[in-house]
Amino acid sequence: MHALTCASLSVLLLGCVHQEVDEQLTHNPAANSVTPAQISAGNAVTALAAASESPATTSVDEFAIGEIDDHSLWNHLRAGFALEADLDKARTRTQLDWYSSHLDYLDRVMTRAEPFLYYILVEAKKRHLPTELALLPIVESAFQPFAYSHGRAAGLWQFIPSTGRHYGLRQNWWYDGRRDIHASTQAALDYLENLGKQFDGDWLKALAAYNAGAGNVRRAVRKNQARGQATDFWHLQLPAETQAYVPKLLALKEIITHPAIYDLSLHCIPYAPGFRVVAVDSQIDLALAAELANIDTETLYMYNPAFNRWATPPDGPHQLILPAEAAYTFEQNIKEFPKDQRLSWKRHKIHSGETLSQIAVKYNTTVKQLCKVNKIRGNNIRAGRYLMIPIASRARTAYSLTASQRKQSIQNTSRGQNRFTHIVQPGESFWEISRSYKVDMHQLAKWNAMAVRDPLKNGQKLVVWTNTRAPARPLSLPSNGATLRTISYTVRNGDSLARIANRYHVSVADLHRWNSIKGKYLQPGQKLKLLIDVRDQS
Repeated sequence: MHALTCASLSVLLLGCVHQEVDEQLTHNPAANSVTPAQISAGNAVTALAAASESPATTSVDEFAIGEIDDHSLWNHLRAGFALEADLDKARTRTQLDWYSSHLDYLDRVMTRAEPFLYYILVEAKKRHLPTELALLPIVESAFQPFAYSHGRAAGLWQFIPSTGRHYGLRQNWWYDGRRDIHASTQAALDYLENLGKQFDGDWLKALAAYNAGAGNVRRAVRKNQARGQATDFWHLQLPAETQAYVPKLLALKEIITHPAIYDLSLHCIPYAPGFRVVAVDSQIDLALAAELANIDTETLYMYNPAFNRWATPPDGPHQLILPAEAAYTFEQNIKEFPKDQRLSWKRHKIHSGETLSQIAVKYNTTVKQLCKVNKIRGNNIRAGRYLMIPIASRARTAYSLTASQRKQSIQNTSRGQNRFTHIVQPGESFWEISRSYKVDMHQLAKWNAMAVRDPLKNGQKLVVWTNTRAPARPLSLPSNGATLRTISYTVRNGDSLARIANRYHVSVADLHRWNSIKGKYLQPGQKLKLLIDVRDQS
C-alpha cells in the first residue's frame, strides 16, 4: 500500500469522513437505502466517536491505511474512472514506463495539483464525465498555472486564444481568462462535454479532438472508413503528438489506480475544497489583497494567474481565488476596508506634448482606464490640467509575477559567492551566458556596467558572480521565473523576423541574440528558440 504524507492522519480521517457523509446527504437526502459507501463512512464515524470517548484504548494508528484512503480525494477520483487503460497497447505501455521511471516528476506535479484537483474533480462529477478528465491538466500543463506553448496555448487547460474566446474566456491587457483556474476549468469541461457528444461518447476520440481538433479527428475517421479500416482511436492516422497524448492520460489512470505496483507515494489530499472564490465587488490592488488575506503576493498570483497586472481588472472579474484557509481572513478584513481605498491614486499634471498613451505607460495602466476614471471622451488632453491615475500601492518588486516584472522574475538573486571571469565566445549573448552560470542576465549586465542589449565582442571579459562552482547549461528556467517560458518555434512560409517578434512580443534583436541568426532571411522549417513571457501573449 502506498504511503500517505498528511501531517495528522486523525485530522485527515475526521475531515474526509465528514466530507463523505456530507456528500451522501447532499446528493440523496431522502434515501431509503444505504449504500456501501455510506456504510463505510458510518463505520468510520462510529470508530472515531469511540476513539474520542476512550482515547486510552483506541487510537488512530489502529485504523488501516486503506480505510483512511477510502475517504481521500483519490478514492473519489478512482470511483469515477471510466476509460479502459488498455495496457496491451504499446503506446500506453511506453507512457506508463516513462511515468513510473519519473516518480519525482509526478510528485512535483501532484504538489502543484493539490489546491485545484478537488474543484476539477467535483465539477467533472457534476457533469457525469469520466473523472480521468480531472487528470488532463497533468498532460496539458503539468498543473503549472503559467504554462504556455509554442502554439500560443495558455493555462492549466492550454487554451489557444480563439478557442478560449469561443468558450467565453476574456483576454485583455489586465486579464487572461485562459489562466483563470475557475473560469478555464468550466470552459474546458464545456469543451470536453461537447466533444464527447460529437463523438457519441467515444472518449478516446474526444480527447484526441481536444488535442488535435475535432476536424482532424473526423477526417482521420473518414479516411479509415473509405479504406475499410477500423475507426477506433488506435487505428486513426493522427499527429504524433496526439497519438501519444491519449496514452499519457491512460497511463496516468493506471498508475493512480495501482500506485503500490509502481512504487508511487501519492500526496494525501482530503476530499475538501482547496480554494474558495471570494467576491470583491470592485477593483483592488493585489498587494493589498494579499495583505488582507495574510498571504504573500506570489501565493496570490499562483492562485490567480489570470491577472496580468498589479490590480484586478477595472471591468472585472471582481473576485479572487484564495487558499481555503485565507479566504475567511480576507472576507473579515475586506469588510472594514472602504472601496475607495482599495486602490492608490496619483494626481498627475499634464505637461505640454504628453499623450494619454505615454501617461498610461508611465503609470502601468491603459488609455481606456485613464479615460474612464477621468471621464475623457476621445484622446485629446490639455497641458496644465490634472488627471487622477490609479497606481500600485507597493514597490514594483511586490508584484513579481506581473508582465511588467518579467525581467526581474527570471532570477531575482543577489550577488553569488564565487567570482568568475568569462571570456565571450563568438555568437554568445548575455542571455546564453547567464543561462550557463545560472544567474540573471540583467544582473550579469549590471555587474559589468552594461545593458543587456549592448553588443558583446569576441574575447571580451565579463565578471560573473554565482553560487555554482562551475558554469553549466541548464535546460529549464529557474523555478521563480514563473511567467517565463522557453519555446521552440518552427519557421513557416511567409514568416519574417519582424512578424515572429511582433507575434510573441519580443524584439528582432532578441531573436538574433538567442539564435545567432545570419542575415535577414529565414527558411521554412528552421527552428528558433524564444524566451517569452506568458502574460504578454494573447
